[in-house]
Amino acid sequence: MKMKTSRRTFLLSAGALAATAYGAQAQDVIQDILNANRRGSWDDQFDARASSKAAKVSSHLPIFSPETIAYVEQAIGQYSNIVAQGGWPDVPATKKLKLGVVDPDVEVLRRRLMISGDLASSAGMSRSFDSYVDSALKRFQARHGLPADGVTGKYTYAALNVTAQVRLGQLETNLVRLRSMSGFLGDRYVMVNIPAAQIEAVEGNRVVQRHTAIVGKIDRQTPILNSKINEVIVNPYWNAPESIVIKDIIPHMRKNPTYLTDNSIRLIAPDGTEVDPASVDWNTNDAVKYRFRQDPGKINAMASVKINFPNPHAVYMHDTPQQSLFSKLMRFDSSGCVRVQNVRDLVTWLLRDTPGWNRQRFEETIRSGENTPVALTNPVPVYFTYVTAWSTGDGVVHFRDDIYARDGVDELQLSTAL
Repeated sequence: MKMKTSRRTFLLSAGALAATAYGAQAQDVIQDILNANRRGSWDDQFDARASSKAAKVSSHLPIFSPETIAYVEQAIGQYSNIVAQGGWPDVPATKKLKLGVVDPDVEVLRRRLMISGDLASSAGMSRSFDSYVDSALKRFQARHGLPADGVTGKYTYAALNVTAQVRLGQLETNLVRLRSMSGFLGDRYVMVNIPAAQIEAVEGNRVVQRHTAIVGKIDRQTPILNSKINEVIVNPYWNAPESIVIKDIIPHMRKNPTYLTDNSIRLIAPDGTEVDPASVDWNTNDAVKYRFRQDPGKINAMASVKINFPNPHAVYMHDTPQQSLFSKLMRFDSSGCVRVQNVRDLVTWLLRDTPGWNRQRFEETIRSGENTPVALTNPVPVYFTYVTAWSTGDGVVHFRDDIYARDGVDELQLSTAL
């Protein structure tokens, strides 16, 4: 919803919101702004008061915790107030705003960031993109899972211009999901949040490890599931699922008859014998009757390790030789399984209670190149879930792209709309 208002009306409204979020002192700050001459820079004391409102975005609080539910309920109240007061303005997505720019659109950006609580109202109104706007935009970007570079790129604009009403609905939708997981999940557990493409390893209601992930494409989605991690396979064989054989491998073989050999993939018949790829008619899909098994090694699709858990979808977590994919903004590139950055740290944590399997032995086994299954002495619960909005603290509300369109609002599928 677009908002047209005078500077004085806006600041008074922002002051009412700030008083709720930050205390009565915010009203004094707003009055300072109203009584001051309009300008782009302020004295040292004013700047100090403006910067003191910055809040930390990162947290060790698990997404699945009673505290998170309470914070989301609080956020729903705050966003309801924002909606009742007219929401926030659209920021014109016509130019790149960044530190040092002086432009009328910076004023709109300031209003937008003040209303959402990323920029303290004491930063004042100005056309100057100063250090306070820079810090506020980086905070906003971090809350939305975007690179915190302080520059208004297309994804930042898309996130900025989702209406307050839609964000409120997103919080309400995800509160139901969070409440459904409010029971005891285990002293130790792993949670994969699909839309965030992120993994939490939780122990004692505290995130002890957080890993970037790569999850399923829109047409090959990672499923929602609950299970227990019961096995780690060091130097795994990779058996290609039928979907990949049909969609990827057979087309590759039609273009390059040496594709299987080049990638150390063996063709195994139902009776266990190895089949010469040259004996197969690759212009048909007859090859699906064979098993495609890739030998362990550096080019193996799972690289060093595979993490197993019983599930009807035949998915698992694993390493990858394509480490560069973890630096992508939209990490929805797999065929349903979950690739884990810094997976060796996670596996070391998983194997902690399995006698004889410390980090040193794990690394030595990887170097040996031998296929080695390891059963966990104490299986660890794992939850694949879909949470696009949550809060880990007072005023710290996180949102993510609704990549699989499960929130019911097209506006939240930012990556597919651009």
